[in-house]
Amino acid sequence: MQLPPLDTIRVIDLTQFLSGPHCTQILADLGAEVIKIESPEGDLSRHIPPHFIGADSLYYMSVNRGKQSVCINLKTDEGRKIARDLISTADVVVDNFRPGVLTRLGLDHVELRAENPRLVWCSISGFGQDGPYRDKPAYDMIVQALSGGMSMTGEPGRASVRAGIPIGDLSAGMYAAIAISAALYRRGETGRGDYVDVSMLDCQVAMLSYQAAYYLFSGNVPGHQGSAHDSIPTYRGFRAAGGGELVVTANTDRMWQGLCRVLGREDLLADPRFATNLERFENRDVLLPELEAAFLTRSVEEWLPLLEAESIPTGVVNTLDQVMADPQVLHRELIVEMEGDDGASVRTIGNPLRFSDSAAPTAGYPPALGEDTRRILGGVLGLSDADVDRLAAQGAVVARAGGVAGR
Repeated sequence: MQLPPLDTIRVIDLTQFLSGPHCTQILADLGAEVIKIESPEGDLSRHIPPHFIGADSLYYMSVNRGKQSVCINLKTDEGRKIARDLISTADVVVDNFRPGVLTRLGLDHVELRAENPRLVWCSISGFGQDGPYRDKPAYDMIVQALSGGMSMTGEPGRASVRAGIPIGDLSAGMYAAIAISAALYRRGETGRGDYVDVSMLDCQVAMLSYQAAYYLFSGNVPGHQGSAHDSIPTYRGFRAAGGGELVVTANTDRMWQGLCRVLGREDLLADPRFATNLERFENRDVLLPELEAAFLTRSVEEWLPLLEAESIPTGVVNTLDQVMADPQVLHRELIVEMEGDDGASVRTIGNPLRFSDSAAPTAGYPPALGEDTRRILGGVLGLSDADVDRLAAQGAVVARAGGVAGR
């Protein structure tokens, strides 16, 4: 029988908004049991406009599939005890509180890991657990700006822009999932867990990649890249007739020659200024207007088969409606439909990971606030319905009648 890769792993999810929930959704997609602990107000992302299904926003639903929601008031002694008891049963804890908050709440990772040495604890924060920015609040766009990535995003001569997707949050979540998986592997060898400190800023700086290497070597500060590449002038986007856009990645001399033939500009092949990639790079300010003018003579639909016939990698700049109808995206079943117990359904992007010898978990409908409180406290901690009712009366938990929340 095939099982998901993380089938035996229990994760306590102390996160909200995006970076942490994205991490724990990846773990859920890999088969982990993810128990999301929420305050009585719930994950704040549940309330982000403009789109809602029942009480919950699509923002929340996009990063919380396959989880279970337990509603605990960590401001009460009983609530903190319940959280500690749940953590004692866990393999992994993920939090994205600002540094020091959980310690003030009596949920210090050092103490809890001493009680459960096999525990892997991952904290995601804007700037990490130490350093001069430790206590500063951080959101995705702040990290994009501070990392330098935003200074390279946009068209030359215009203002910097953030990436169209929240890469500061998403990359931190991915790095965290990678680190947790590595720590679990190491635990299998040593029997001991680990503490992982993930900084959103660290992750964004790490993703500067070759641009950072270029600067550290040359001292030259790159500017806005637009749709171009800093090293290869024929690796860029072009506008076509009719307003469409496409990208071309003619990286080799063979591709360059094919590009000139497709554009009807074989004369460029005889120009010594463009004989090699280095010369094309050094003379890019002369070359690019010639290429741009040529691409404006036909539509995207006309260019694509011509470029593909010359084995030049190319692609349309798709809008989201085009992406969701793309035959490759549909074939890979990246759009999933999730249905709740009450018949509500939502479509979202599913698990992109494929394993040949491991099962893929079914995409579970994102949990309503506290819908699993009664079941988890009973099944994991052995509390009776009367115990849960008593805790609810004390304000320590919110438990839905019958274990199912109304939407």
